[in-house]
Amino acid sequence: MTSSVKVGVIGTSWWADAMFLPALAAHPAAEVVAVCGRHAGRARALAKRWSVPAAYTDTDTLLDHPGLDAVLILTPNRLHHPLTMAALERGLHVLCEKPLALNVRQAQEMVEAAKAAGVRHMVPFTYSFMPTARFIRELIGQGYLGEPRHLNMRYYAGGARNRDYRWRYDRGEAGSGTLGDLGSHFLFIAMQLFGEVVSVQCMLSQYGERDPRPDGKPYERVDEAAAISVEFANGAQGHVHVSKVCYEDTPFGQTHHMEFHGSEGTLYSHTDWDRVQQVSGARVGEGPVRSLEIPERIWQGARRDTAHNTYRDVFRQQDHMARGFITAILEGRPTSPDFADGLLVQRVLAAAEMAAREGRRVKLEEIGQ
Repeated sequence: MTSSVKVGVIGTSWWADAMFLPALAAHPAAEVVAVCGRHAGRARALAKRWSVPAAYTDTDTLLDHPGLDAVLILTPNRLHHPLTMAALERGLHVLCEKPLALNVRQAQEMVEAAKAAGVRHMVPFTYSFMPTARFIRELIGQGYLGEPRHLNMRYYAGGARNRDYRWRYDRGEAGSGTLGDLGSHFLFIAMQLFGEVVSVQCMLSQYGERDPRPDGKPYERVDEAAAISVEFANGAQGHVHVSKVCYEDTPFGQTHHMEFHGSEGTLYSHTDWDRVQQVSGARVGEGPVRSLEIPERIWQGARRDTAHNTYRDVFRQQDHMARGFITAILEGRPTSPDFADGLLVQRVLAAAEMAAREGRRVKLEEIGQ
């Protein structure tokens, strides 16, 4: 068992700065030794802000940094597969942002390469770590719903209301649009709670015009909203609706709404990404819907005055996501979610795109392993 983990970070976005580098800085055994980005000035600025000794613009140089143990790949989706494969060839542990790849074939190759390399690997489905999601998972695991019947999950955001070109709406860069960017989060949670998805129907939508690429090259636009209906192996039905063209007047410009129904009860969750992080429910014979207090063992001391303070504490002070990844490396134990989970989500994304394109229900068995 090693006493510290030397980490390289590829990607210099605001998300790397706000989510991952603070978490790594707070882990006593994580040592970020290098960052890498396309723009030298931005990479140097990020390295200076977080006291990282090296800043590169060449990914191979970062991956060959002396003594490197692990890498975080926080890049546009088209780079996930080649960078992950290059890291795995060097025997590095890898955390790769979601969605795992551009397609199922790439995701499968990443899973197989990680298994062959014998390293730790993670896909950070962020919202599955939040206290509301973990509490609901605990309640369902304890039988609160009885036999699962229905779920309805809605993620409303406004990131696509601005019509500027963004790589997330360019198929060559992202692989899929809001379906993969937001839908992957909620599809992962849905499968955590209700199990295997066996068939999918889907409607994908775009709204208005979007600006051309800055370099003038043509590109294929992908969806800005997705309505996904799923059938689970246990017979339950689910609907996941994700959109980036909604006006949500909250500090983070998004809201989450979840409903879960079963033979013995119902659970609701609402997060407004300001001051509301609520779980409520009702069980047969126990009276009307009431607020369910999230226990302290789940909060683990995290602030609960605002959702932003909660996620800052969950990811920077507790062993979840990036911090959990480091601890798993130290202790030599599996991570969760891992690349296999990322592949499961990738297959549902592929089925959803096929269903939208062909106007029919698609069985997951039609999607290559």
